[in-house]
Amino acid sequence: MRMKKYIAETMPEAMKKVRNDFGEDAVVVSSKVIHTKGFLGMFKKKMFEVVVGLDQEERVVDTRPDLDRFEKKQEFDQQSMLTQQNDDIQKQLLELKKMMRSVNQPSSNTLPAVIQPVYQLLEEQELDKELITEICDELFGIVNVKPNVTTEQLMISAQEAMYRMLSKMPMGGLDFKQKFVNVLGPTGVGKTTTIAKIAARAVLEKKKKVAFITTDTYRIGAIEQLKTYANLLHAPVEVVYTSEDYKRAIEQFSGHDLVLIDTAGRNYKEVKFIDDLEQLIDVKNNALNYLVLSLTAKERDMTTILKQFSSFEIQQLIFTKLDETNTIGSMINLMVKYNKGLAYYTDGQEVPENIEEGSVSQLVELLFRGAEK
Repeated sequence: MRMKKYIAETMPEAMKKVRNDFGEDAVVVSSKVIHTKGFLGMFKKKMFEVVVGLDQEERVVDTRPDLDRFEKKQEFDQQSMLTQQNDDIQKQLLELKKMMRSVNQPSSNTLPAVIQPVYQLLEEQELDKELITEICDELFGIVNVKPNVTTEQLMISAQEAMYRMLSKMPMGGLDFKQKFVNVLGPTGVGKTTTIAKIAARAVLEKKKKVAFITTDTYRIGAIEQLKTYANLLHAPVEVVYTSEDYKRAIEQFSGHDLVLIDTAGRNYKEVKFIDDLEQLIDVKNNALNYLVLSLTAKERDMTTILKQFSSFEIQQLIFTKLDETNTIGSMINLMVKYNKGLAYYTDGQEVPENIEEGSVSQLVELLFRGAEK
């Protein structure tokens, strides 16, 4: 028996090729769905492969068979086969996509020269390898279509790709729809100073009536520091030691526009401190929860902290100490991985200066700030 393989975008198209070559004497040996490969082995397009056999010599027929009859003859077997394969194929594609991105991530010297500067910039910013791969995959497609594209044009395309990734997340600071704001985070990240900056903006720019609650009774000088800021803003402060104290303070400040709650800075890699905090404050009291992280910390440690605070239903992140680092990749990595938006980032100690509301355009600009050098 002679064999011949046909590949087409649709099953009827493949069968039409078979009919033209073999007529109705062909025997379909197998048919299946295949996928063409794109950059780095990523599957891009579904195709149909049909293998036929013929007991006699090939011949070209002069008459056209009834296409409807031919397709109906094959329909049952094909549909059954495709139905059985479809679910498995979809699952395999998802797994393969994930695997290929983790195993076959590009390096600078494996990419076209025109893409390499984009790759190097993102790598220097410590962006996650999977995110770099996703962006470079898109750029490779552009190069295939437009061979004369420049690095500058690809840099713009990379910025647009990053913009799309981040635009799905909630960005920006307080909208004052929620009165109570829990500001959470480990010791040393600058929570109290950040709270003072947010409060100052609310009082001076939005003319809001602000109050403070602090649970930070462990750190020497923490209460005095917050009281200093509060006095400058003519805002009251309540120090709470127990859950009963916390409830009384919440009731006391019910008439204020904004109540900022400064939680104790502890080593929140230890679960017991998370449990203590949950028992002290009411995390389900219609409060907004911000988690403050320092950009000078290791990404692995920030990831651990974020996981530990998962029970608090963190709405947005605040990143501090941007002025003490040259990279922001870890910020974007955590936002994308955990689907958390950015409320604010700080880049200095001055109050009320050195704080910016999170925005997609600003993040993209920070990430690609070395592109024009």
